[in-house]
Amino acid sequence: MADAAFHIGLLLFPRLTQLDLTGPYEVFARMPGAAVNLLWKNLEPVQSDRGLAILPTATLETCPQLDLVCIPGGPGVNEVLTDTDVLAFLRRVASRAKYVTSVCSGSLVLGAAGLLRRRRASSHWMSREMLRSFGAEPVDARTVVDGNVITGGGVTAGIDLALQVVAEIAGRDAAEAIQLAIEYDPRPPFDAGSPNRARQDLVRKVARAAEPMLRERAEQVRRAAAALDAAELRH
Repeated sequence: MADAAFHIGLLLFPRLTQLDLTGPYEVFARMPGAAVNLLWKNLEPVQSDRGLAILPTATLETCPQLDLVCIPGGPGVNEVLTDTDVLAFLRRVASRAKYVTSVCSGSLVLGAAGLLRRRRASSHWMSREMLRSFGAEPVDARTVVDGNVITGGGVTAGIDLALQVVAEIAGRDAAEAIQLAIEYDPRPPFDAGSPNRARQDLVRKVARAAEPMLRERAEQVRRAAAALDAAELRH
């Protein structure tokens, strides 16, 4: 009998931001007919940037053919940008997947894999402009759809992205039922969730705290973009 499940794979990697992954996971896992796997190179626990250990359920080699792949973000993106095993995996699954998605700075990994050339894409506000290095057009939006590539903004945007994808796959009623079941009704106590609305002194403070990670990321983006350009020239 043919496998009728809709196979979803979310990438795990050390120092990811767990909500980038667990937000969409909560939505996708509730979609009728979904079979969701957490993927890494082995089945050992993977530790997030804040210390939460998460268990992979399949490896990059043993996962089923994916209908949807989702790449979260986080500080660990810096290492993944030049991880040839991960990038090769993404190219392989993206060639057959119905949807290629990312949350937060995970879009940079899609870019490093060559999947964002001439596409519009979103990312975390502190990393969004880096998308240009991979031939993408950065967009300041919670969710950006460009063909079958769907990218989300920072962290919490992953829930929005997942609900939008579920609506496309299973219908709006299914997506709204999931939204209601998880009581996703955000009413934050402060209007400081975007650099466009937060106090500018706060924006500067948060950006300064991230400077070491962002310097490292910029260098890794440079290396990844150079490798991608060289590979494309060879072909």
